[in-house]
Amino acid sequence: MALLSLVGPTAGGGGAVLTRDEYLAAWSRWHGGADTGAPLVRGWLTLAHTLARPLAALPPWVATAAGVLVAAAAVPPAAAGGAWLVLAGVLVGFSGLLDSLDGALAIGTGRASQRGYVLDSVVDRLTEAAYAAALWAAGAPSWLAVTFGALCWLPDYLRARAGQAGVHRTGPISLWERPTRVALAGFTLGGAGVVSGLEVAGLGADRVVVTSGAAVGALLGAVGVVQLGLWLRGELGGPGEGDVPPPD
Repeated sequence: MALLSLVGPTAGGGGAVLTRDEYLAAWSRWHGGADTGAPLVRGWLTLAHTLARPLAALPPWVATAAGVLVAAAAVPPAAAGGAWLVLAGVLVGFSGLLDSLDGALAIGTGRASQRGYVLDSVVDRLTEAAYAAALWAAGAPSWLAVTFGALCWLPDYLRARAGQAGVHRTGPISLWERPTRVALAGFTLGGAGVVSGLEVAGLGADRVVVTSGAAVGALLGAVGVVQLGLWLRGELGGPGEGDVPPPD
């Protein structure tokens, strides 16, 4: 594939990592031409590339597995509440870094594959389910935590289905991409831990922060879905336009 030709010299087993600019170009190709110019995306990918350089010999699947385990590990301290919420927030952030690290290791050292790409997407969804579970365990209403989780999944599901319908581009970077989801969940849990023990209008401040954070996430998720939907409306043809696979 075109991506692998960019990293051919290291395809045998994880040699030197590509330069940052080469990595950004390769990442964009692997993700349907996604724009890497947005400050949040560029910063996130640059951090992943920086972490990957000294760890080039590490198999990408190790970081993938560690990411989902660390995300799941955030749920018990979230349920414990109090100052333990700070640990939950740190674990969420760490899981996000591990998720970016596996991609940087795979793409940057020539070990990217279709199998790994699909596995990474599945793990992303599992970690986001863990984030929603952690918010619920920390005190967010169940319906709000479920909404938060669903709106983490929906944009990527739309992109996947659009790809099956013949849309080969990732589309615009919305307000609700992976870095935003990780950052919001992590800071919400960590912030709730910082204010635990305080009260706001007779309510525990930690619960107020968790509920507010989950609500903001749901709102951003809804906005992101609308952004993506408007773009897909222009990309997807109407009846009789293009070849569309039969319905499931």
